[in-house]
Amino acid sequence: MPNTKSAIRRTKKTQAQTTINKIRKSKYKAAIKKMSTYLETEKMKEAKSYLPKFYSQLMKVAKTGVVSKKTASRKISRVTKKINNKKKK
Repeated sequence: MPNTKSAIRRTKKTQAQTTINKIRKSKYKAAIKKMSTYLETEKMKEAKSYLPKFYSQLMKVAKTGVVSKKTASRKISRVTKKINNKKKK
């Protein structure tokens, strides 16, 4: 256990931030899972309409640092590429 007053406050703050980060990470994972189900079941219309929200959710999480911006960007890029390639066929 923390001994000083500042260490006690810091512990509380860390616990609160951990909770927030878990919420953000679960939103990130849920968005990816939702988009992947659209792509697996080949519901391109739903996937294309969900793409702006998907992009927004991933970047919101990335700007807070829960996942890196490069990771979010890569996921968005790959999903967009899949949607565009399926649309051409």
